[in-house]
Amino acid sequence: MANEKECGSVHGVYSRLQSLIARFLSKNWRFLEKAWKLGASEPRKVIHCLKVGVALSLVSLFYYMRPLYDGVGGTAMWAVMTVVVVFEYTVGATLYKCINRATGTFLAGSLGIGVHWVASQSGEKFEPIIAGIPVFLLASAATFSRFIPSIKARFDYGAMIFILTFSLVSVAGYRVEKLFEMAHNRVSTIVLGTSICICTSMLICPVWAGNELHLLINRNMEKLADSLEGCVAECFNRDGIVKTSDDDFSKKLQGYKFALNSKASEESMANFARWEPAHGPFNFRHPWKQYLKIGAAMRNCSCCVESLSSCINSEIQIPKFLKKNFSEVCMRLSAHCSEVLKEMVVTMKTMTKSSTTDLLVEEMNFAVQELQNALKALPNQLISPHGSANDTKVETTSKQFIVPVIEIVPLATTISLLSEIAARIEGIVDAVEDLADLAEFKPATDNKPKQSQCVMDKTDDETMKVLQKV
Repeated sequence: MANEKECGSVHGVYSRLQSLIARFLSKNWRFLEKAWKLGASEPRKVIHCLKVGVALSLVSLFYYMRPLYDGVGGTAMWAVMTVVVVFEYTVGATLYKCINRATGTFLAGSLGIGVHWVASQSGEKFEPIIAGIPVFLLASAATFSRFIPSIKARFDYGAMIFILTFSLVSVAGYRVEKLFEMAHNRVSTIVLGTSICICTSMLICPVWAGNELHLLINRNMEKLADSLEGCVAECFNRDGIVKTSDDDFSKKLQGYKFALNSKASEESMANFARWEPAHGPFNFRHPWKQYLKIGAAMRNCSCCVESLSSCINSEIQIPKFLKKNFSEVCMRLSAHCSEVLKEMVVTMKTMTKSSTTDLLVEEMNFAVQELQNALKALPNQLISPHGSANDTKVETTSKQFIVPVIEIVPLATTISLLSEIAARIEGIVDAVEDLADLAEFKPATDNKPKQSQCVMDKTDDETMKVLQKV
């Protein structure tokens, strides 16, 4: 019996240990699968990891090889630390950190040596006081400068490095005899590390922050256009054409969220892009700040699209007979709005001024006027010939009744939001046109079409048809 109990306990321990190992291997396998999918979906991140390895290997030669080690005075470890700290994913971010680190180190080292010389000339009694006062003043001033928005955006890292280096040089100078040699070695190794980072980042598969910002704005604008058109189609076609269970269509409806949630990414990329040299179609002083204005205009429009999407799942729906009468004019307006946004996407992608922008905006404004004219005839529709506001069958013999006002609110909200979206899209158009002027986009190849009168006549005819239907 004792042997059986002992065998049973051993078997239980073995089973638990086996299950524990199996769970550990399973979790590691799932982690490896996720890592593989991430690398396969974004190979540039894998390349970035390899670039960091190349930079560290190059800078490590100054530590491994005796002639190079002696040349940098035995402080090669500072170069290794610099590579680890300043190497970033984009060229702009790497340049931002490299220039800030080198500049902050040089200024702090120069001031630290100057303060040390003045303190050493004042005698042993006053030397600690004269050496300590600049540390307090300059560290306080540099820390305060980090709260200034313009300095925080571009020189925050440099200010932090300035505080660190100045404090180290000032404090170490009180006990170290060869202070100038120490400062010289530190500056030279940091310049060495930053140079290797810049060369590796720019020469091996560079990722430009400016190009990433340009593509981000284009993607968000295209998703906003698809989301707007999809929301209006869903709002007026709940019982037939559009199926909300479709995953692709659901993702399309949520496209406006990308524009709403990309403010931090846009600001970061625009800040880094200003440090980059000319590359591709972008000049050195490309107006990156204008992209932030375009992003802000898109967020203003996305807020309205978000409100419009919330009307889809509202408990109070538009009466079906009103939805039927207003669906055509509302979907026509959304189509015109989407066309304007997509034309702006083409303008930014090709960096060529559009010859049809004014025409498309005019068509959009006429569609807004058409919707407003249809809305003026709404009081005639408040008396429904049906037995129910949601009854689709027309029975001329049934009693007429007045549609409750609460059922008109969703329609009025939808029309108001569509009109506001059209007005905010004009703000996006103005921002893109300003970018085209500042960045000197290529002029349009075709002559601007002069069809305003034709568009007006066509829209007036469509408005008359809608009013007759109403």
